[in-house]
Amino acid sequence: MLVLAVTWVAKQGKEEEVARLFRDLTAASLKEPGCVGYTVHTHNERPNEFFLYEVYKDQAALDAHRAAPHFQQIARGPLMHLADRKEGNLYTPLE
Repeated sequence: MLVLAVTWVAKQGKEEEVARLFRDLTAASLKEPGCVGYTVHTHNERPNEFFLYEVYKDQAALDAHRAAPHFQQIARGPLMHLADRKEGNLYTPLE
């Protein structure tokens, strides 16, 4: 199991567009066979800040997610122009 924790910050005035893109990305990602969970959060005091908590069965599932058409069309497309990816960390659960 792998967890990917990512922080994005929407550009000024683009919060709603970014939220819509994340809703679309979440819905499509949760249909992937190797995606165990995909949750997007907004910061309580900074509504332009988004935190993604993604869970995948293994590295192959994460690689498949990154290669998926919906990821390429959203995360590598309009999202890159509307928000900045600030941080991304990969975690493995303790055994």
